[in-house]
Amino acid sequence: MISIKEIDQKDFELCYKLDSATICLWTKKQWQSEFNKSGTKVVAILLKKKIIGIYVVQTIIDEAQISYFSIKQKFRRKGYGSQLMTYLIKDCEKLNIKKLLLEVSETNSIAEIFYCKFNFLTVGRRKNYYKSGADAVLKEKKFT
Repeated sequence: MISIKEIDQKDFELCYKLDSATICLWTKKQWQSEFNKSGTKVVAILLKKKIIGIYVVQTIIDEAQISYFSIKQKFRRKGYGSQLMTYLIKDCEKLNIKKLLLEVSETNSIAEIFYCKFNFLTVGRRKNYYKSGADAVLKEKKFT
């Protein structure tokens, strides 16, 4: 059984473990601080009550920024990421968000394809943004 829900600070260790096993974006301390930021939501997709994916989104007035989006490796390409993104988009629509923004590495072609599927457009680039020297591609989805 699949469920999607907002999670809280008591789950930060699970978030850190998922991150460490996937994209290794944040430290434990960074995960803890995400739960305390104003306007920030941490949402998980659960399969049989176990977290298999997470997104973190921060909302400021009528814009939202996805700062984290990942699905556990063994659950990728099975539709769970699409379910989670659909949930996020519907939540943005309920909140009357006008723009949803994100950054993705230019080397992550699978993520590029995934975001295009949800009508995110490339709106910019941050040169040498990642430790590897890769650029960050800035993506935006507008709501009407």
